[in-house]
Amino acid sequence: MGLAACTGSDSDSAVTTRATTLTTDAVATTEPARSTSGSDSTIETIAESSAISDESTANRPYDVFVPPGYDAAIPTPLVMLLHGYTASGDIQEAYFQLEPLAESQGFLYVHPDGTVDARGQQFWNATDACCAFGGDSPDDAAYLMAIIDQVSAEFNVDPKAVFLVGHSNGGFMSYRMACEHAETIAGIASLAGATFADTTDCNPSEPVSVLQVHGTNDKTIKYDGGSIATVEYPSAPETVQSWVAYNGCDTTPTISVNVLDLDGGVYGAESDVEAFGGCEQGSEVELWAIDGGSHIPGLTSDFSSGVIDFLLAHPKP
Repeated sequence: MGLAACTGSDSDSAVTTRATTLTTDAVATTEPARSTSGSDSTIETIAESSAISDESTANRPYDVFVPPGYDAAIPTPLVMLLHGYTASGDIQEAYFQLEPLAESQGFLYVHPDGTVDARGQQFWNATDACCAFGGDSPDDAAYLMAIIDQVSAEFNVDPKAVFLVGHSNGGFMSYRMACEHAETIAGIASLAGATFADTTDCNPSEPVSVLQVHGTNDKTIKYDGGSIATVEYPSAPETVQSWVAYNGCDTTPTISVNVLDLDGGVYGAESDVEAFGGCEQGSEVELWAIDGGSHIPGLTSDFSSGVIDFLLAHPKP
């Protein structure tokens, strides 16, 4: 689920778990080079030596990409990328290619790893539907919050501009973070993820801007909803409607048909946009439906740039 499916019977065909061998969905075949040559970009590893010591990160170090021109006197947005089930932060970055955007648009960037379950697969303990299959229950929400706190201690993070981007299991985890830490998370973008099916399981303390991107031909996390190990997850439209209600948005969206070219494997501008405005505190909720898109669409550069543009346009007030 993510760059590989959570169940063999319900996955996109011939998809493996490494970016070097992914075949069916035109995922990048090599990890992109770090964009540090010829600039003052840096990669800093934060672990036990952080200004804030936290046992949840002591054995789970992570890298922080610091963009060129970073100025410690200026509050800077923070974007965190969460990988899919069986993938990793590096593999997800190879697919989403957010680091070049962090360099060009000047935001701090982290793509951490989940933990390894009893199946030997890396995962996030996100919603009830996804994806603690082996009974493991790491407090990944605490881990991610510790990362945000530690990065904020090391750098001048804009507290109004902390964002999450997730794919599949990482999308589910992004929704959990939005539900439990709305006071910190300004916005999330989820590709092929879903929120809690039971709306009472999510009680955001304030609005969080939400971008849900989903292929209509996704056979792993179905656009129209389904279940994982008998636990239901909502459809992409239901996920969006839940957050329209949480954020107090207008219930009638602005609909634009075939306006985005997000999937290079589908001819032309294949994606529709439903935008819900009038939300509280300047938040917004959007659904980008990739007509014919799979669980691992052949993403164009418009996908990553569009996701980042949406998030950076929706800081907290």
